[in-house]
Amino acid sequence: MEKTLLLIKPDVVARNKTGEILARVEKEGFAILGLKHLLLSPQEAELFYGIHRGKEFFEELIAFITSGPVIVCCLGRENAVRYLQEIVGDTNPSEAKPGTLRAIYGTDMHRNGVHIASPDENPSREVHFFFSTRELCS
Repeated sequence: MEKTLLLIKPDVVARNKTGEILARVEKEGFAILGLKHLLLSPQEAELFYGIHRGKEFFEELIAFITSGPVIVCCLGRENAVRYLQEIVGDTNPSEAKPGTLRAIYGTDMHRNGVHIASPDENPSREVHFFFSTRELCS
């Protein structure tokens, strides 16, 4: 079973859509292996999104992701990273396929509903940023 990360962003949490997203990923065959409801500090957010440091949107991203609680999930299934990318859709909600999570819950490039671990980066690093091995069910 492959593991990946799904982070539900503050605007979606504030709109009480978390349950809909969790139900969708379960319907798509993902097991929820870890789940946390938390408020990221600016330092944690800067560490987590460090790959984007120096980009023009970095400060806005940090301000947004720390503006309210987030839901962080470790999800598992076969081909988890690639399959989650398919159901989440394009980073830009206006370019995401209809029915994808970002098309449904996103409003713009930064408020695109969810963050997922990129297949090109290190999904395991992102999972372990939020979860210790002890906190994950298999």
